[in-house]
Order: sequence, then structure tokens, then C-alpha cells
Amino acid sequence: MNIFFDHRWAGDHGIGRVTRMLDSRLCLPHLNISGKPSSPAEPLRLLFAMLKLPKDSAVFSPGYNAPLFMVRPYIFIIHDLSHIDCPENNSFLKKLYYYVIMRKACHSAFRVLTVSEFSRQRIISWAKLPAEHVVNIGNGVDVCYRQDIEPHSPGYKYLLCVGNRKAHKNEERILEAFARSKIDFDIRLILTGNPSDKLISLSRKLNVSNRVVFLGRVPENDLPGLYRGALALVFPSLYEGFGLPVVEAMACGTPVLASNSTSMPEVAGDAALLVDPMSVELIKTGIEHICSDSVLRQKLQEKGLQRVKLFNWDDVTNRVKAVINQMEMELL
Repeated sequence: MNIFFDHRWAGDHGIGRVTRMLDSRLCLPHLNISGKPSSPAEPLRLLFAMLKLPKDSAVFSPGYNAPLFMVRPYIFIIHDLSHIDCPENNSFLKKLYYYVIMRKACHSAFRVLTVSEFSRQRIISWAKLPAEHVVNIGNGVDVCYRQDIEPHSPGYKYLLCVGNRKAHKNEERILEAFARSKIDFDIRLILTGNPSDKLISLSRKLNVSNRVVFLGRVPENDLPGLYRGALALVFPSLYEGFGLPVVEAMACGTPVLASNSTSMPEVAGDAALLVDPMSVELIKTGIEHICSDSVLRQKLQEKGLQRVKLFNWDDVTNRVKAVINQMEMELL
């Protein structure tokens, strides 16, 4: 059986990194298809591309795109259901796509893959699938995220927030908690991505605009040093299907403050300081503890370096290969 890989998801975002890692390891031929896999025309475009394949072919997509009709065996990865679970990420077209195209595709696909047990249970519940139909393949950390790298050194201590201005990243509460924290006044909060008018206005209102730094788009090559130089990663997100920044920071030897909800307790285990992401007061207390307690930071660093060993791309690839092999055995 010929398995074709939809490589169009490749990029610096979460799905893009998974795509790059699996593409380089699986070495499958690329599906001959153009256009963005997230476009409204994708169900038809993918259908026509699959119709052109030999009948003994199958398609593996590392993202959530699906054809209008399943004319060839299909495996795809749904990383999370944030477009369903987070109202701010939703729209009429997205709802239509998920409920009309995606839910049907979940039942028609050979298997649905995902990246955490949290996401697996949500997909099973939402799509009403048999438990064995959804497989948790986990996630990995690229080898560029490690402890022996040059740390970012801007001339001041800083906490790092890796985000993208989406509401579920909880950045308004992070800003408020940072402003209220009783920590060294010289410690700054660095956020990746471009500033939004709302966050600029809030930082001014909280009188911390001179302590908050927006770096704009950060090339992936610069992220490891940015993690390594931070006092801690502050990542109390409201919703994550996995939460790659948590394990990337751990791999760099950086303590992590994260959310106690969705996938993050599963991913972080006891190697992060977990807080209720809805509580500014608890985020504030977590920031104070992690900044003032060097023993806590050392403990989190040591536990994080051990924890991150659970997340490597060879294991993820082997889990994907096992599903592909099962498909070949059952369909040949």
C-alpha cells in the first residue's frame, strides 16, 4: 500500500513542527496537492487529490483537514478541539466544518490520532467514537531544545510567556498577576509575538508598560536561548491540546509555571508549578514563589529535565508507524 503524506502543514507553529518532525522520519511520498489545508475549499480539493491516487493508496495528514468524502483510507491528527471548546476561536464556518466534515471524517477514517489523553477523551466524547478508534501518539521535543545552549541575555532577569494573543492563552490574567506580584522590580515579562492594543492598554493601566517586552515573531532557532535565559516560563493557558512550550522549557532547564487544567497536568506531571488559570491571585502567588525560591526553581529544573525524556520524536514516530502497519495489514 502506498501511503501519501500531506506536508502542507509544515511551519513554525505547533502543527507545523509536528509535520516537520514526522515528515523527516516517516519519509513518505508527498501528496500532490496545493493550497492551504485550512482553507474553506480544502474538503473538495483533498477529495479530488485522493481520487487521482491509485486504488491501493492511503493518505496520512498531520493536521485536521479532511476530504468531503473518504474515497481512500485516511489517517489524520486532530491536535485538540479548541475550535469547538474555545468560543473565541470559533465562527459559523468553523462550526460548520467541524460538525459537517470533521465529525463524519472521524468515523470514516481508519484511525484518528491525537497528542494527549485529554484530547483523546474529548475527541471520543465529541465525535461519539469507539475508544479504540482514537490513538494518542503524544508529542516530542526537538533536540535543539537543550540545556547546553547560549541563554538569551538582555541585561535583566525575565519571565517568559510564549503566546500568540489568542484569548485562551490567558495573557490578560498573566499581565495582571505580574503587575500585582511582589517580586524584584527589575524582573521583566517577555512575551513572544506582536503586541495587541488590548495588552498595551492593560499594561499601561497596570503601570507595568516599562516592565513588559513584546519581542514580535521569534524565529524558532532563537526560542531555545529565550527559554534558557528565563527565570521561568509562565504558561497558565486556559486550553491546550498538549502545550509544547511546557516541555520545550523543561528541555532547556527552565522552571515552568503552568495551568492545572486540560492537558497540562498530564504533560507536566509533578515537574511544574501548576495553578488555577482562572485565578489572578493564584497565578500571582505562583510567580512570587518561583521568582523568590531558588530551591523550588532548582527542584523544578531537575524534575523537568527528567520529565522531558518521556517526550521524544522517535517514540511518536513509532506509534504512528504502528497505526500505519495496522492499516496495511487490515486493508491489504
